[in-house]
Amino acid sequence: MMQLSHYPAVIAQAAQRANEIDSQLMAVQHQVNRFEGNADRTAAFEMDLKNDAQRKARRFEVLLVNQEYQKAIDTQIRLTVDKANAIAHLEYLRNQFSVAKLEARLAIAQQLSDFESRELVGL
Repeated sequence: MMQLSHYPAVIAQAAQRANEIDSQLMAVQHQVNRFEGNADRTAAFEMDLKNDAQRKARRFEVLLVNQEYQKAIDTQIRLTVDKANAIAHLEYLRNQFSVAKLEARLAIAQQLSDFESRELVGL
């Protein structure tokens, strides 16, 4: 376990990492939304498509062949997992810090108790 004084900096770094991943995730989500919007536009203006089911199928086909879209979706999935892991690590550090503080308090209480016991005995 690290020293109590080191925890705030380590926790701040872990929080920053989670925020960076979240920022990357938002950028990828924006890119995915743009690809999906373009696919919607393509399907909406094809005159030979007669109903919503055909438009949805065409949208799916357009997205399926778009390698950049597939790569963005893969990146989005990876970043989502990375963010969940970063948040779990952050919570672990926060909990570890709480335990370390409790252990320090317990050690202080035990030292005070030992001191008071020696005073009562007359040592």
